[in-house]
Amino acid sequence: MSLHARQLLHHDYERVAEWFARPGAERRLTPGHAPLIPVGEDDSRRAAVTGWSHTRYLEAVTGPNGEPWCIVGDDVSARIPAFGLERLAAFRHSTLAGDLAAADRLAGYLDFGHGADSGRLLPRWTIAVTGSTGTVGSALCALLTTSGHRVIRLVRSPRDAGPGTRYWDPTRPSRHLLDDVDALVHLAGEPIAGRFTDKHLEAVRSSRVEPTRALAHAVAAAETPVVVSASAVGYYGPNRGREVLSETSVRGDGPLAAIVGEWERAWDPARESGARVVPVRTGLVQAGDGGLLPMLARIVSSGLGGRLGKGSQWFPWIALDDLIDVYHHALFDEELAGPVNAVAPGGVDNAEYTKTLAKVLRRPAAIPVPKFGPALLLGSRGADELAFANQRAEPTALVDSGHIFRFNDLEPALRHELTREELRPYRGDASD
Repeated sequence: MSLHARQLLHHDYERVAEWFARPGAERRLTPGHAPLIPVGEDDSRRAAVTGWSHTRYLEAVTGPNGEPWCIVGDDVSARIPAFGLERLAAFRHSTLAGDLAAADRLAGYLDFGHGADSGRLLPRWTIAVTGSTGTVGSALCALLTTSGHRVIRLVRSPRDAGPGTRYWDPTRPSRHLLDDVDALVHLAGEPIAGRFTDKHLEAVRSSRVEPTRALAHAVAAAETPVVVSASAVGYYGPNRGREVLSETSVRGDGPLAAIVGEWERAWDPARESGARVVPVRTGLVQAGDGGLLPMLARIVSSGLGGRLGKGSQWFPWIALDDLIDVYHHALFDEELAGPVNAVAPGGVDNAEYTKTLAKVLRRPAAIPVPKFGPALLLGSRGADELAFANQRAEPTALVDSGHIFRFNDLEPALRHELTREELRPYRGDASD
């Protein structure tokens, strides 16, 4: 099948062309769960992607009041049904428009200007990133490079070192690790999800606390001014009932809360050196190619999905694109220091989440999942800390800073990540 899709962007041609010319553009526009792997990008605005033939189209146009705008197109041929191509195009269109708009908003937060194309006024930094190959890290690195920043990926194996990377020994970082670096983003760590045995919890702790403390000393030695680090809403404990949790709420009980608290305190040497440290207490990330969403989508698609228990436990979700926007914002906003809750405003409970996911997938969700089900996979402690956790976290610090989320509502976020958005055809009128 073939598809010729066009979208009108309220940005000038040069801005859009610059975005596409930077590393990471095709990574940003390729759904992570789709069987498509970007294999090359060049300045001809063509992209080679395994599984399909694709040509990009760019055209400068004039808006109704003389504004310089741009038409972006995708001309695609592939052996997949037409609806699949339309969903891929819709994903690309919404991601591109969302990235450009987010950069403009960030410029506004920082008083670099307002309106379309103000995002091109953002500073260009050199940013070191650990955990760059994970779901969040790969998306964030692509957002940073398409925004004009230089990314240095910190890798834990000398075999992986090469252009754009530096070898990082988590136990004893080189004193030159952060030379000429404007900021550090720390994402690396053992996955929290798993059976909550003592061995698993110690692996989670040791992969976070000690490497973070070593990096904190490296930050202090290099006088790196900014650190933005992964953290988790698990800080608040497994069951806080209906209590609304802001960044000033006290730490909760339980093994995960203890680990997260120690993890955040491990940055103390960096703070004491004068660095601005922002732990990002992340909720349940909705990403099409990693974490919780793919597993839940498979269960619901099978017709066996339903709420967990009574479904009244709070579900502090955040869309992947919103999470990487939070990191980008935290890097540059000098008013953000200390923890920020990276969760969507308002939130939903588990029953509402499951109902919405079933609607997006057009499947029933009528069979409640009893507590012993998750306990078989996670153990009783894991089920309490993860599957049945109840943390009504709110993004108070972000909202107070003026941050605007791409996805305030759950359904559009799920449709985007699962490529279930509808393509809105552009019909050739710049006034549309």
